[in-house]
Amino acid sequence: MDRVKLHVGGGQVISAPRGRILRDALLDAGVSPHNGAKALSCRGLGTCGTCAVELVGEVSPPTRLEEARLRFPPHTGGPGRLRLACQVQALGDLQISKREGFWGQGEGRVWGPEEGDSGGS
Repeated sequence: MDRVKLHVGGGQVISAPRGRILRDALLDAGVSPHNGAKALSCRGLGTCGTCAVELVGEVSPPTRLEEARLRFPPHTGGPGRLRLACQVQALGDLQISKREGFWGQGEGRVWGPEEGDSGGS
């Protein structure tokens, strides 16, 4: 199976099978897509929105569930800058950033590649 590279910053690159759900690939590598208490997450059902991440690269189109959740506060406007890691399939190499705020909706970066950083590859 083809593999993709997930660049999460600090030179860390995660290798995952193409088509893998992003949340699962991150957790398998010890990288949490959540800010705050993981006990409050929906465990990948797409209903809580706490795994919202910013992505650059090729991913699957938004699911209806993801579109609905990203239109609900504190996420507004639907899929755009943010996507739910539990709903996204990695189809190509990605740069992934987690933003501040419980739902990852803030402006400041918690982790992720710096501007122009290719993750060390």
